[in-house]
Amino acid sequence: MTAYGGKELANSFRTVRKNTIQVAEDIPELQYGHVPAPECMPVARMLTHIAVTVQFWDEIHRKQRRTTMQGLDFVALRGAAEADESKPRTKAEIIELLRTQGEQFASWLETLPPEFLAEQVTEFDGKTSKSRFEFLLGAKEHEMHHRAQLMLIERQLGIVPHITKQRQERIAQMIAAKA
Repeated sequence: MTAYGGKELANSFRTVRKNTIQVAEDIPELQYGHVPAPECMPVARMLTHIAVTVQFWDEIHRKQRRTTMQGLDFVALRGAAEADESKPRTKAEIIELLRTQGEQFASWLETLPPEFLAEQVTEFDGKTSKSRFEFLLGAKEHEMHHRAQLMLIERQLGIVPHITKQRQERIAQMIAAKA
């Protein structure tokens, strides 16, 4: 038995997604076309990318329940994701996509038994493997990577990220309590 199972993974993912949605809400829709640097995704595309990319893990581990990454047509999966990401969407539609895709994925994660999470999946190289748990943790890590980019973009746009505001409020409360 592990101390960190499907329910914990789902709760952790929900926390990450909640913070991503807050960033999406905090950036004005007029700034959704902002491109922070050449060859970077605009804000809207990055948020949509975050929303739809969980389908990659869902396809591999729920639908196909692959035991090896060898033979996976990654190019086709990526092409389908890029087509979905490139559809024009309003801010409200992107936020709703983040909510629905995130909750569908988290709802599945919380059902996963330890035996499933412990299964080994062979990597693309055919030589190494890692557990499904490690692979599925990658969905959260991927989102956190892009959310960090979005929080830097918020700074570029003159927006103080909500997590920073919350920390500042906690510190102010501690200082006031000490006074």
